[in-house]
Amino acid sequence: MREMRRVARGPVVILTCDPDLVRNFWLHEYAPLVLDTEARRYPAIGDIIEVLGGEASVRPVPIPADCTDGFNEAYYARPERLLDPGARQACSAWSFVDPALRAEYVERLRNDLESGDWDRRHGALRRQPYLEGSLVLIRTVPA
Repeated sequence: MREMRRVARGPVVILTCDPDLVRNFWLHEYAPLVLDTEARRYPAIGDIIEVLGGEASVRPVPIPADCTDGFNEAYYARPERLLDPGARQACSAWSFVDPALRAEYVERLRNDLESGDWDRRHGALRRQPYLEGSLVLIRTVPA
């Protein structure tokens, strides 16, 4: 980031996740260590802004319900996708959790989807066209 600021004459833009918001996602109820791991992997927004210097703005990036990228929040309205091993494999934080615990997390989600408990608690998300989650766009301009 320091090198980006050194060579950039104008704005620097970074797409990242705000680690303070990662755990606000419903998946934290099912796979807390996955999202804890994910949150630890992102630098604090304040640290990024400090390194880049200048004036900064931080804006949420809406995640569409049909997002094709394979990150956890992309499945906010399609929780069944996280039952697919391929979808979880695309979210690298899952790989840092013990396999037995991952299986437990998936089974808990599967049970709540089959029983309707997930939909009772979070079903409104299925009708929500986008989610403002932890994905943010940081834009800094030199002072």
